[in-house]
Amino acid sequence: MATHSLTVLDSIANGRDHIQTSEFARAINRASQTVRKNYCLTGACFGIRPVKFGNRLLWPVAEVAELLSGKVA
Repeated sequence: MATHSLTVLDSIANGRDHIQTSEFARAINRASQTVRKNYCLTGACFGIRPVKFGNRLLWPVAEVAELLSGKVA
C-alpha cells in the first residue's frame, strides 16, 4: 500500500519540492476541503505544516512522503 501511495505521490509531484492543496488531498485520499479545514483549525494537516505562498498553501513533498510511508503521525 505504501509503495503504491509513494508512486502516486511521485507522479503528482513530478520533481517539485512542494505540491498544492488539491494535489496533497489526492495523495492522501482526502477531500481538499478536509485538508483546508484541518489547516484552519490546527495550523497543520496530519502533522504537516504547509508553506503559505500568496493565497495558496504549498505542502512539502518530503514530509508527505514520510506520512505515506508511515513515519509521521
